[in-house]
Amino acid sequence: MLVLYALTGFCVGALVGMTGVGGGSLMTPLLILLFGIHPVAAVGTDLLYAAVTKSVGTLVHGYTHTVDWRVVRRLSAGSIPMAVLTLGLLSLFDLSSAHAARLTSRALGATLLITALALLFRTSLLTYLRARFPGLRRRRGAALTVVMGGILGVLVSISSVGAGAIGVTALIILYPELSAPRIVGSDIAHAVPLTLIAGAGHWILGSVDTGILGSLLTGSIPGIVVGSWVTIRVPDRVLRLVLAGVLFLVGGRLVT
Repeated sequence: MLVLYALTGFCVGALVGMTGVGGGSLMTPLLILLFGIHPVAAVGTDLLYAAVTKSVGTLVHGYTHTVDWRVVRRLSAGSIPMAVLTLGLLSLFDLSSAHAARLTSRALGATLLITALALLFRTSLLTYLRARFPGLRRRRGAALTVVMGGILGVLVSISSVGAGAIGVTALIILYPELSAPRIVGSDIAHAVPLTLIAGAGHWILGSVDTGILGSLLTGSIPGIVVGSWVTIRVPDRVLRLVLAGVLFLVGGRLVT
């Protein structure tokens, strides 16, 4: 089983390296559906998995100066307080119960469907919003970034999903002047403290499997390296369509 976990970590890490998204979107449902792990434990384990792997990504993006720390601070101002508040609310419930498992699975499934839609219709959504609200970003960009951070803080704390595709899409809308590498780098850098705090909270609540976490990380680090190498050879549109299709299937399976 440890070998299978490492192989899963490699595959998901490679996909994250190729697309920039998919860590929480794929790892958590795989742990639930493929390995039969309790949904709450899957979320907690994946959060710490994401914190470690995205720390490596942040180091690379920081070295290449593709992180806008102003954007990271704004997102964190909303996401970190909301993550702490959400974890506090979760501590009031019995997370090991069947009811908690069912609610977590459905919340995860709904977030996956939203993520798939964000990936699939990103271009159309951007075109529509820019045409309809041309001055929105200039007037309220900072406040909207904090609000979006708060939404991501809740989603990530509950389901471990949202910081990737949804976060990147929001940043493209709010900061169209930023290059794609800086948007991706800023999103990854913001995900590190968010997933670390949310993951630590789940660890305190007893919903992290450290043995599985270690095996996943063993495979994910080389997977990210391979995925980053492959990404320049595979069209971005093809990767987004494949990932969106997988998320629709998995999200629909978890919601039902």
